[in-house]
Amino acid sequence: MHDIGNVVNRVDHAQSGAVMAFRILDRQGVEAEDIAVIISAIGNHDESTAFPVNEVAAALILADKTDVRYTRVRNRDLASFDIHDRVNYAVKEAETVINEEKTKLTLNLTIDTEFSSVMDYFEIFLDRMVLCKKAAQKLNLRFQLIINGQKIL
Repeated sequence: MHDIGNVVNRVDHAQSGAVMAFRILDRQGVEAEDIAVIISAIGNHDESTAFPVNEVAAALILADKTDVRYTRVRNRDLASFDIHDRVNYAVKEAETVINEEKTKLTLNLTIDTEFSSVMDYFEIFLDRMVLCKKAAQKLNLRFQLIINGQKIL
C-alpha cells in the first residue's frame, strides 16, 4: 500500500499515497489512531521527504529502502539499462538481518561488479542508506551495510 501514490505520479507519490490510503482505511472503518500511524508512515517513506516519524514509518523505510535486487528489473534489454536498472541488476544477493541481540540491522549485498560498480550503487543509494541509518536508530538499532564482504557502514 505504501506505493499506491505511484498511480498518480512518481513525484510526491508518498504524499498522494497517504491521502489515498486515508480514504481507503477510513472507508474500511479503521480506527483514527491507526489510520494516523499508517498514513504518516506512507507519507514519510520517500527519500526526498522521508523521516522516521514513528516506529511504523521506520520499519517501512527499512523494508522499502533495503529492497534492492536483480529481480526488480523489468527491463530485460541490457543495452538500454539506466543506472537504476544496472545497480539493481547487479545485486545478485540481498539479505536484511537483525542480530539475535536486536541491536543491529545488517543489509548484506553481493554486487556483480561486471554490471555495476560499488560506486554506482552509492551514487543512487547513498541517501537511502543514510535514511536507513536514521530509521534503524528510531528502532534502537544500529544500521550496518556490507557489500561483497566489506563492511561499509
